[in-house]
Amino acid sequence: QVQLVESGGGLVQAGGSLRLSCAASGSGFSISFMAWYRQAPGKQRELVAGITRQGSTNYANSVKGRFTISRDNAKNTVYLQMTSLKLEDTAVYYCNMQKVLTAYWGQGTQVTVSS
Repeated sequence: QVQLVESGGGLVQAGGSLRLSCAASGSGFSISFMAWYRQAPGKQRELVAGITRQGSTNYANSVKGRFTISRDNAKNTVYLQMTSLKLEDTAVYYCNMQKVLTAYWGQGTQVTVSS
């Protein structure tokens, strides 16, 4: 059984940085597509960034140049480095694993950007 545990969220001022981590337990991390999503109040959940098992990445236009997704297969962990944070980045951030035909989700971590 796969479990995803996010950490690293918190309160940060606009322009600041945070690094989110997602630790995966269970099998299959190294062969899975990993991603970060976020959901702001009253909005739909949206894809922020994704990374393939080979390390290819993709980003939402709104975060390109500011966020970086990476993974450490030896530690079964995926990261999201967030810089130049904006008020509109405030949301609950969720880790996602696509393992074959099954999607797994973490419980989410709150990121709040203040002015």
